[in-house]
Order: sequence, then C-alpha cells, then structure tokens
Amino acid sequence: MSTPRGIRNNNPGNIDWNKNNKWVGQLEHVASIEPRFCRFDTPEHGIRALAKLLYNYQRKSGIQNIAGIVIKYAPPAENKTKSYIDHVGKMCGVDPYATVDVKSILHKLVPAIIEHENGQQPYTEQQIDAGIQMAFAGK
Repeated sequence: MSTPRGIRNNNPGNIDWNKNNKWVGQLEHVASIEPRFCRFDTPEHGIRALAKLLYNYQRKSGIQNIAGIVIKYAPPAENKTKSYIDHVGKMCGVDPYATVDVKSILHKLVPAIIEHENGQQPYTEQQIDAGIQMAFAGK
C-alpha cells in the first residue's frame, strides 16, 4: 500500500499550494514534484497550517459549524461533501450543524480531517498538539 500524498508531503490536510501563502515550514513549490499541493518540512508544520487555516475560517469568514468549515475546505465540486461532514462531525462528537468554537475542538477536528483526507491518521497526539500549539504561538 502506498503512502497517501498528504502524508508524503507532510501536508496531511492536503492544503492547495498558493503563491500568496507563505506557510511556516513550507518547502519551495516544485511543480514536477507536486503540482497542486503544498509540501512541508515536517508533519508538525503541515498540521500547524491546517489548524491555522481551520481557525481562520471561523475568525475571518465567520463560519460557525463543522458543516460550514467542510464545505469551504472541501467544496462539493471536488468532494463528497455530505459524507465528509458526517464523518468529521462523528469523529468530533458534535452535531456538524451546531455552533462550535473551532479553537476549542481543534484537537478533534484536525485528526478527523487528516483521517478523511488520507484514509488514515498516523500522527501521535504529541505531533497533533505541537502543530496546533505552533498555530497559536506565531511560530
């Protein structure tokens, strides 16, 4: 079984590469290596970017629930969004349409998205914690 792209790229959220984003720990974009997605130097930096992005969906865009986050993060044009919403809500243990404080559920939300994106969640609790902490430490 081959390693999923998000895991290989240390980008477990499969965040699209964008020339305007300069994520901490992001490797230089080389289209011949990875044309679409960011690559990071460590899994923790990829987790950091995912946590920061999800938090900013609420902080900057006003999205108040898991369903809204998933719709923005994994649009229906590219994904089976309804099943994605159901899966993430179940893994987080909350109604995906209920109002949530994203920052308070990141320790459940981040691994749920990683699992959905990659078909597995191979990171330790310590790696998830480190990535989330970096997202709010400005590192």
